[in-house]
Amino acid sequence: MYTTNVTESMRLMVQWNLMALEAQSVITMRLMGMAGMWNVSASEDARMFREKTVVAEKSARAAFQKAAQGGSPLQVSLAALKPVRARTRSNARRLTDAGITTP
Repeated sequence: MYTTNVTESMRLMVQWNLMALEAQSVITMRLMGMAGMWNVSASEDARMFREKTVVAEKSARAAFQKAAQGGSPLQVSLAALKPVRARTRSNARRLTDAGITTP
């Protein structure tokens, strides 16, 4: 039986919420880019579809490895979230740096 680790629980909650906020920011900037109001590259549309399968594979692999090592459910969840959070963080930074389109 696994004991609940408050620190890991809090870490998972914080990482999950940061990922959700970053993902929403990325979605907003990409939609603004489609409307011509945000600077995005011409390949952004293809990128947003292609990255999903890559990150899903990395996430599944990390979760499986942590589970195979005997990790707790919290540790498995954190391992699975790590590549997703890395991608949302990098996308949010990249798109934020691109900035608003000026007329």
